Amino acid sequence: MKVFITGGTGFLGAALTEGLLAEGHSVTILSRSSRNRFLKMGLAYCEGNPTKSGPWQEEVSSHDVVINLAGASIFRTWNDKSKEAIRNSRILTTRNLVDAIGQSPKNITLLSGSAVGYYGFRDEEELDENSSPGHDFLAEVVQDWEAEARRAEELGVRVVLCRIGVILGRDGGALSKMISVFKWGLGSPLGSGKQWFSWISLHDLVNIFLFLLENKTFSGPVNCTSPHPVTNREMTQALGKVLHRPTILPPVPAFLLKGVLGEFSDVFVKGQKVLPRKLLQDGFVFEYPEIEAALAHLV
Repeated sequence: MKVFITGGTGFLGAALTEGLLAEGHSVTILSRSSRNRFLKMGLAYCEGNPTKSGPWQEEVSSHDVVINLAGASIFRTWNDKSKEAIRNSRILTTRNLVDAIGQSPKNITLLSGSAVGYYGFRDEEELDENSSPGHDFLAEVVQDWEAEARRAEELGVRVVLCRIGVILGRDGGALSKMISVFKWGLGSPLGSGKQWFSWISLHDLVNIFLFLLENKTFSGPVNCTSPHPVTNREMTQALGKVLHRPTILPPVPAFLLKGVLGEFSDVFVKGQKVLPRKLLQDGFVFEYPEIEAALAHLV
């Protein structure tokens, strides 16, 4: 199949591109600059800004699948400007992609990135794809993001909303930041340590996308998380164990994180316990469902 990807040079996008090429698919990555890009068999680049309409939209119609992974990082201090970037990078990109899909005579599949932030912060409640949305900033962004993607359903398009947890992989993402802290012997739980951490290994996440691509029975929201979420304290202990580093320091107080990071600190001291019900019911097999085995493989 011919696959068009936004966010294809990012942490997840680069790994997914390799997985798609290995499976024999051809991939076109939308990039703001295609100069000095490494080319290989089956890989092409299309130059354009996904948050703005333009000639790049004409390229979409020649593809069978669109995978939408674009979005500004949420891992920054939140202020009016950064919140606008977080929101617009997702909403406008998705809107422009759906508009482009609407111009295509082909029956295109849309796998649209989303996030477990949809559910908000829910303490001990177990959350699956039928759970109600939250009401905080991230939850509202994700709801609007998904609404833009679902406009494609009106065109007869199969739309899959991939609600992704915290991605753990080598050489990037959240894990690289955590490891640097632990190597200095400074690893400790955050806040109460009881908040849930819904994670997914990068390896399994790439396989999930390939699975959803081929399995046409899937549509709507799909939780892309490990079947075994852990608490922040359990995550801290598991990482300390595989790195052979102590985790005896007292927890970092929530009020201290709030003072340094502001509203963004909620991402660390609150959480949600998300389960991938749909994937499990359809027989998807996770290679790294347990946190300690996943971390041992990665580090």
